[in-house]
Amino acid sequence: MTAKREKDPVMDHFMNPRNAGELADADGIGDVGNPMCGDIVRIYVKVRDGRIEKSSFKTFGCRAAIATSSILTEMIQGKEIPEALKLREADMLSQLGNLPPLKRHCGKLAELALQAAIGDYYAKSLGDKTLSEEVSRRLRDPREWTPERTN
Repeated sequence: MTAKREKDPVMDHFMNPRNAGELADADGIGDVGNPMCGDIVRIYVKVRDGRIEKSSFKTFGCRAAIATSSILTEMIQGKEIPEALKLREADMLSQLGNLPPLKRHCGKLAELALQAAIGDYYAKSLGDKTLSEEVSRRLRDPREWTPERTN
């Protein structure tokens, strides 16, 4: 009798991504790219009564980028916007297991794409571009993309 092998969460989300694809009626769309590796993440959110009712993603990148995008969309479903904005790279990585240091930036991509999507929602619904401008600034900051940074 052989022992049952545990599924690798990264490979599971890569091979069977959840919520993949475009969300046609999205209230907010966040696009981010990593200038160091070229990965691109787009997160879509549908908001109802201050909660993320639905989310999806389109990611062009490695398996870690796809897996972190997939797990993020699961983690934010039903959350109030302020609660979703508290999600960080480390939260996704803890759900996926230990990614190699050179792949941990994929969690940062998903984190910033979510913030960009919510920033887009705020800009469209409230006329408030503060969050969108902050995400844009962070995307250009090379310190966001160094493997040595702390979470």
